[in-house]
Amino acid sequence: MVDVFIVGSKGIPAQYGGYETFVDKLTENRCNMDIKYHVACKVRRDDHSVKRFSYNHADCFNVTVPKIGAAEAIYYDLAAINESIAYIKKNKIEAPILYILACRIGPFMSLVTKRFHSLGGKVYINPDGHEWKRAKWSAPVREYWKQSERMMVKRADLIVCDSKNIELYIRNTYRSYRPQTTFIAYGADLPRTFKTSDKTDLVEWLKDHNLKERDFYLVVGRFVPENNLKT
Repeated sequence: MVDVFIVGSKGIPAQYGGYETFVDKLTENRCNMDIKYHVACKVRRDDHSVKRFSYNHADCFNVTVPKIGAAEAIYYDLAAINESIAYIKKNKIEAPILYILACRIGPFMSLVTKRFHSLGGKVYINPDGHEWKRAKWSAPVREYWKQSERMMVKRADLIVCDSKNIELYIRNTYRSYRPQTTFIAYGADLPRTFKTSDKTDLVEWLKDHNLKERDFYLVVGRFVPENNLKT
């Protein structure tokens, strides 16, 4: 049995967010019964939910996070990692894998990796695109994100990229660290059978927009500078 501890999503069941949906679908569609997922879930101090619960056959554990503004995400990741380590030691789990989503805890990454290696484990990360370039962050925050990403890539045993371009960026930017990377696409749910003629509202929509089936692209994205739909 391989125990994988997932840290960085807000938790499952997913209510919103890419990472949350990813973890939800990952656990829902687990094919290898020799993998046991442990998923951190973020809760507030006034949330009296049970400490641990099962969802999609995954072991989910709630991590209480105070309202401390921008530092919440960093606090959450570190608290979740500490709880994971305590659980590993208590249950004498061998060769655990820590899978960190996003690159928020760079200054602490060296210690985190050292602690997991001492348990016979490994640390994987999934970088969140070019987070340090996003316009919504102030200049100091963007610099923190950039340096945090660098420190996490340097210390990780494996970088899992959900985009080929992100993998190329990681390899080129941090070439001196010789990062071990792999590309795994998010994937999508597709119906096994689908007849356009059975969907009268879709037929009308295509007609109203002078479109033909399988002859157009549908682009979905948020209206933010980093997801420029025109580009």
